Amino acid sequence: MKVLVTGVKGQLGYDVINELEKRGHVAIGTDVEEMDITDAGKVETVLKNEKPDAVVHCAAYTAVDAAEDNEDLCRKINAEGTENIAKACQELNCKMLYLSTDYVFDGEGERPWEPDDERDPLNVYGVTKYEGELAVEKYVEKFFIVRIAWVFGKNGKNFIKTMLNLGKTHDEVKVVDDQIGSPTYTFDLARLLVDMIETDKYGRYHATNEGLCSWYEFAKEIFKQAGMNVKVSPVTSEEFAAKAKRPHNSRMSKEKLSENGFERLPKWQDALERYLEEIV
Repeated sequence: MKVLVTGVKGQLGYDVINELEKRGHVAIGTDVEEMDITDAGKVETVLKNEKPDAVVHCAAYTAVDAAEDNEDLCRKINAEGTENIAKACQELNCKMLYLSTDYVFDGEGERPWEPDDERDPLNVYGVTKYEGELAVEKYVEKFFIVRIAWVFGKNGKNFIKTMLNLGKTHDEVKVVDDQIGSPTYTFDLARLLVDMIETDKYGRYHATNEGLCSWYEFAKEIFKQAGMNVKVSPVTSEEFAAKAKRPHNSRMSKEKLSENGFERLPKWQDALERYLEEIV
């Protein structure tokens, strides 16, 4: 199978390329230099030249707080860029897998979000990713929408790297304890995404590592596994003010993965252990 992956310089795109090549697929990696997704003509040209069987669309504007001040740019990338890819995929009759986010929901309650729940985003980033979902659903027949959360990988910035860096200079860190979700290791996720595009089991899915925690609990486990003596103090979202509102409830149901025969991701603690071995 020939698969084009956008955003290969990011945390996930890097691992998806590696997983595709490991399985003997032809993997074509693009980033903004090879294919600016906001340029509809360029997207159409690249896809028509490459003629992929599937596109895994990882590229996105993901700076959640900065998005509040850069709404136009965020929308241009996350919504319009995704629409450009969706239209080209439909024209070529190829599969499209779009990476979305728990931020498309309002983050209230305590029930795990189901893939087909009503979407009601609470910040600019969430709104633009939701608009990207709508574009995929409108234009692409063979689509997968995979919502992920709390992502960490070898490339780029993430919460684990931030904590490890803070731990080198601080004896104590304050971390919010009223936002609940599941971390997602890109290495594990990449395996699932390739599993998916090898099938025709289209639709919306949720994919994170198994198990729940707060950011506070996540931070404590990071320092514990890294063998760093850092005190973690819990604070509320209100005490830890950020420009963009964050969801309190990022619990996501992964039952649909099991129902369709996909292997779910390992526990997040196990993923963290393997990740620390990879980067330390």
